[in-house]
Amino acid sequence: MSQSKRANKNDTMHINHLTDEELMAEFVAGTEAAFTVLMRRHKDKVINYLYRFIGNYDDCYDLAQEVFVRVHRYRTNYNATIKFTTWIYTMAANLAKTELNRYWRKNAVSIDRQGDDDNQTWEFEDNKNFQPDERIDQTTIAQRIQKALMQISPTHRELIILRDIEELSYDDIADITKCALGTVKSRLNRARKMIRVHLLDIYNDYFDNNKTEENDDK
Repeated sequence: MSQSKRANKNDTMHINHLTDEELMAEFVAGTEAAFTVLMRRHKDKVINYLYRFIGNYDDCYDLAQEVFVRVHRYRTNYNATIKFTTWIYTMAANLAKTELNRYWRKNAVSIDRQGDDDNQTWEFEDNKNFQPDERIDQTTIAQRIQKALMQISPTHRELIILRDIEELSYDDIADITKCALGTVKSRLNRARKMIRVHLLDIYNDYFDNNKTEENDDK
């Protein structure tokens, strides 16, 4: 192996072992490879988050691409005192909410308002009847969870995704949603009660309150 190739390999190995925040510092300093590592490291998580939020695979891929376009474009705006994941999830959340608003305006989806904005719900037609003793595979379960997510408000859906699916800390979620820690916890408890109504037979296997609430102070 030539000396130049050996040096490039060592540089790549070094970059791959950096934290997200260190990679952003390298990227801001002009190391384009650092951005490639960040995109490879977080692409699937961002796509999954966006899909869970808007419920459409085609749109979520386009939005995920836009997230990383913005990471690239606004790299000098990154505040090194916050976690990179907080920054990128905040961008993804803003894009997802904008996309939902655009969809509602375009398609005139009926809105059922119940009290304040936190209780906003959107009704989606459900043509499937599931029985508790029905044998269902993981694909069907994933579809049911997604359908349930789309039947609660975006405010509560976002908290379920960030905490129970992406498993972010409460502090990180508070930073992303710009809400007080106590507000995050109380809204999440309400969100879990809402989604449980739609998933009575499988809820405890996928949204186990005992497991999720025992770490409430973390």
